Amino acid sequence: MEYTWSENAAAVDLPGFFADLVRCETRLYNDLNDRLREAHGIVTSQFEFLRHLRDHPGARVADLATEFAIGIGATSKAVDRLEKRGWVVRQPNPADRRSSLLSLTDAGMELTDAAETTFTARLGELLADSFATSSVAAAAQALAELRSVLERDRTGMPMG
Repeated sequence: MEYTWSENAAAVDLPGFFADLVRCETRLYNDLNDRLREAHGIVTSQFEFLRHLRDHPGARVADLATEFAIGIGATSKAVDRLEKRGWVVRQPNPADRRSSLLSLTDAGMELTDAAETTFTARLGELLADSFATSSVAAAAQALAELRSVLERDRTGMPMG
């Protein structure tokens, strides 16, 4: 049975849309992962954490877990690996002794900036092969709206 969603007479095959969305995300993620590993010795998840910490200095592990919708334990282990490589430091949180505030080291900042150049260039190449600029803008707007609703409703957040 095919399920569709209809608005303004345009029908969308929702399972097909989901499959396309997930498969595109997986393929983009894998390609970017390979490029970042080759050029900088990191993977996409590490880059995303580093970029978030660059843009949100003083974030906590719990903030990263919320941002990326993953468990606190997995997030803490990932931060441990970044700290071990000298890219992140933990500082005591004066407002809550149970948590630490995270920030990038100078080496972490340099790595993040260099990796962002590689990441952005490659993503631009991948999207240019498939989309006109106006289509990318429309897709970005639609995904931003979907993400906003999902985050507002705390949909898909891990338990515990």
